[in-house]
Amino acid sequence: MNVYRQLETRFARLSALSDAEMHLHWDQSVMMPPKGAEARGEQLAALKAVCHGMITAPDMGELIDKAESETGLDDWQAANLREMKRQWVHAAALSEEQVEALSRAVTACETKWREARDENNYESVRPLLQTVLDIIRECAEAKSARLGLAPYDALLDEYSPGVTEAMIDEVFGTLETFLPDFLPDVMQKQAQGPKPLMPEGPFPADKQRQLGVEMMARLGFDFNSGRLDESLHPFSSGTPDDLRITTRYDEDDFAFGLMGVLHETGHALYDHGLPKKWRGQPVGSHLGMDIHESQSLLVEMQACRSPEFLRFAAPVMRDTFGGSGPAWTEENIIRLYSWIEPGLIRVDADEVTYPAHVILRYNLERDMIAGRLALADLPEAWNAGMQKLLGITPPDDALGCMQDIHWFDGAWGYFPSYTLGAIAGAQLFDAAKKTDPEIMPSIAQGNFSPLLAWLRENVHSHGRRYPSPELLTRATGRPLDVTAFTSHLRTRYIG
Repeated sequence: MNVYRQLETRFARLSALSDAEMHLHWDQSVMMPPKGAEARGEQLAALKAVCHGMITAPDMGELIDKAESETGLDDWQAANLREMKRQWVHAAALSEEQVEALSRAVTACETKWREARDENNYESVRPLLQTVLDIIRECAEAKSARLGLAPYDALLDEYSPGVTEAMIDEVFGTLETFLPDFLPDVMQKQAQGPKPLMPEGPFPADKQRQLGVEMMARLGFDFNSGRLDESLHPFSSGTPDDLRITTRYDEDDFAFGLMGVLHETGHALYDHGLPKKWRGQPVGSHLGMDIHESQSLLVEMQACRSPEFLRFAAPVMRDTFGGSGPAWTEENIIRLYSWIEPGLIRVDADEVTYPAHVILRYNLERDMIAGRLALADLPEAWNAGMQKLLGITPPDDALGCMQDIHWFDGAWGYFPSYTLGAIAGAQLFDAAKKTDPEIMPSIAQGNFSPLLAWLRENVHSHGRRYPSPELLTRATGRPLDVTAFTSHLRTRYIG
């Protein structure tokens, strides 16, 4: 096992450098002054080049081949070696020049996007986005040749290993058949009851933070291993013992801001629960963004929009903001958080219309990668897609094609993981409740310990030991299946 041990040492150092890079990204989004962008771009490009050089060292392929012939590896070590090889194959497909060029391009583009979105000026960021897209296409072609996958499938494989465009088309096709009939039924049932009352603000950011921190603690977040900050676009990053969550606050509306915090906490709980013995090794990392999103959406949508949790949370909300009157009753808060209404913003969308947002982005990005859609035509295509899928048209690009950070930050192939995660999250939550009948009564008391214990045992602690289909099958008895998701929607919104 001498060669395998050498690889463990190399990948542990590579992991440490990648963690440092992650924290530089966090600082860029949360604390870095605007004039630091150029220097930060060089720092990140240099770190990426060093990491790329380490994983594509001339002897890396030979070492992996030799390690595969060694005897005595246990199941975890064999899985770790498999994941080492996967990372190496992805990295070796790209040149150092491509890696550095993409890093510089996304840093410049993301920085400009923040300004362009505030100013509703898509044309000002389009040239930088074109540079990012051009490099992404080059990388997709290079990985396509190395992995034996279609270019878009090669991008998907980076975020959701093993997922292909054909698989997504099948799942999304089912949803595109289900949702157009289901949504009107939900809207009709809603119309039979009262519309939720909006609690009157303002809701000071410090009070919203106080509420978010209390709910994070209820979920099981360890503040000795993490923190909550503000950024333009909410996200979760960091390492299992140094978790960084960000959110944004609207002082006129606290409702969606809280769910953003809970969503990102779901991500952080997954990272914190990854196997400690395998920290710094590929097998000890998360399984993929589809599984990662399953954890955040399970928390936000399945658990924290449930009537059980909202009956617990309503008095806490009322006390935090000093509210009174009919808008603060438990039943009104439940209606508020389960109200279905097509909207412009993905991160604020309800769980019935949310898949339409993801399907739109999926269709657009694969067309852009394939060259069927030019960036100059993106705003018009976006607006047409929103009208077709949700019956609404954005009034401007800031609320349309510029609302998400992902494309401007180089994350092409990421969006499908949101809806794949929603489906997997529903499946996992259903299995958890059937296994442990105490989960929902405990959530009704603001106690998430039974749910977190089940997730730790069945998802978090396995890292990348098993491929995604096998993990889901072990945890739920079957691979990814849209049935639990659609059944959940019918039960919650139709009854």
